[in-house]
Amino acid sequence: MTVAAVSDVRPPAAMPALAKRAFDVALAGFGLALSAPLWLLVAAVIKLEDRGPVFYRQERVAQRGGTFRVLKFRSMAPDAEKTTGAVWASAQDPRITRVGRWLRATALDELPQLLNVFRGDMSFVGPRPERPKFVQQFARSIPRYMERFEARPGLTGLAQVYGQYASPPRSKLRYDLLYIRRRTFWLDLRLIVLSFWITFMGRWEQRGRKIPRWTKR
Repeated sequence: MTVAAVSDVRPPAAMPALAKRAFDVALAGFGLALSAPLWLLVAAVIKLEDRGPVFYRQERVAQRGGTFRVLKFRSMAPDAEKTTGAVWASAQDPRITRVGRWLRATALDELPQLLNVFRGDMSFVGPRPERPKFVQQFARSIPRYMERFEARPGLTGLAQVYGQYASPPRSKLRYDLLYIRRRTFWLDLRLIVLSFWITFMGRWEQRGRKIPRWTKR
């Protein structure tokens, strides 16, 4: 689905903020309870691989420009950015561990972010949370970039599902602004279902189309 294709669809009324928050809390609470055994499994395989820390915390920009600490299962070697500083991961990034490649392909590295959703730092659906360094950089060079922070950052979203990790920030911004303009309960539900499908198929690291063509209709 292209940005133009989505924008041609006239949506129903936007989901009220209170209803969206209630949906996030209920789904995050259910997800945390249901995934508890999986947390133990993931923590064990991370620890067994290199004896390093299980979790990774990183500062991200929140709704309206604040900041919060995002929680993830560690998918890279400890101190991966000690010599490079803040950089995006590449397709064959040597910093990513063997377990980390599986976690990133299935998005299980982001499972702890259910806590961020439950606390209110994030939503299930919204623009991808970005790091302050990159936000400052993009805000200077991309018009309207800060408008994406009118919504809570999300575990998934239009840009995450229909875009690509390596897409330029301008391209991702078009999806983010489109979502903010046309967000509804049904759009959120569709993106969540598609995200589960991508996770089940292990296609989050796919450097091309992540979802089958029939889902674009």
